[in-house]
Amino acid sequence: MTLEEEVKKEIADHKILVYGKGTKEMPMCGFTNETIQFFNRYGYPFEIIDVLRNMEKREYLSKLTNWPTLPKVFIGSQFYGDTDILDEMATKGEMEPLLKTVFGK
Repeated sequence: MTLEEEVKKEIADHKILVYGKGTKEMPMCGFTNETIQFFNRYGYPFEIIDVLRNMEKREYLSKLTNWPTLPKVFIGSQFYGDTDILDEMATKGEMEPLLKTVFGK
């Protein structure tokens, strides 16, 4: 499986996917931790994929998203950015309807 195929599969397999540094149990960066806390508030399942030591995947994801930093958040297979963008969406009341749509609720 190529790196491109691997990333496409990961994004397709998870309704909420975060590429970050570390894991849910042990985030290795404050921004990844913020993102975990953000999604924990909503109660929907989400996946964290640790790319801290995988520079090839990090570089590919940066090119794919045109977003240089981590974490990178995908919801319903669409790229949304990071916690700054998510917080803004939540403030505008856009996050809950999006998650309900993605999860069919």
